[in-house]
Amino acid sequence: MPNTNFTQKLQDLMQLVDISSFRALSRAAGVSERQILRLRQGKLEQMRMDVLLKLSLILQVPLSELVATFSVPSVEYQISSELSTHKEIADLKREYQRSQLQLEEQRELLLQEFQQSSLQLLESLLLQWPTAAQKAQENPQLAAVKIVPLVQKPLEKLLQAWGVEAIAPVEAEIPYDPQLHQLMEGSAQVGEIVKVRYTGYFQGDKLLYRAKVSPVRES
Repeated sequence: MPNTNFTQKLQDLMQLVDISSFRALSRAAGVSERQILRLRQGKLEQMRMDVLLKLSLILQVPLSELVATFSVPSVEYQISSELSTHKEIADLKREYQRSQLQLEEQRELLLQEFQQSSLQLLESLLLQWPTAAQKAQENPQLAAVKIVPLVQKPLEKLLQAWGVEAIAPVEAEIPYDPQLHQLMEGSAQVGEIVKVRYTGYFQGDKLLYRAKVSPVRES
């Protein structure tokens, strides 16, 4: 790089803002005198971007103009490229923040849609269950068989909508499979008949819960 001296140009800018010496400029901008010497010598490639920004503020000169004034063409291109990179990074950050906001809004919308569809499937339960529960408290003799459909039918609709299927109905007697069944008591060999006490569930090909079973012993 040629030995270029920009001292006079810097003094001209300092005079416009009433700064009388390089030491005063150093103090006003909060940068070292070594950095100011590099500016006078056109060595912008050795200066940090924050230093250039501080000097541009104190000298009341746009950063792009400061770079153009105190650099040879190769350095000017380098600093301009760096400024362009900073702008691109800032743009990417803003785009990322917009994307995050959009994703959050989409998640909120999907959650609302999920809740709404679930409430529609459970509508009869939501509307009738509080009254049925109150009636049962008022009349302990009320047959449970009258209340069960209020819970059973909405639950069946909900499970069907979600693709959830029972492994086997309660009280069913089926061959024991330890992959699908969990013994509540005793022991059983694979293929031995067991009785379902609590049903388990699949969702598609995924096992959600194993059915709880008990051995059936022949007398």
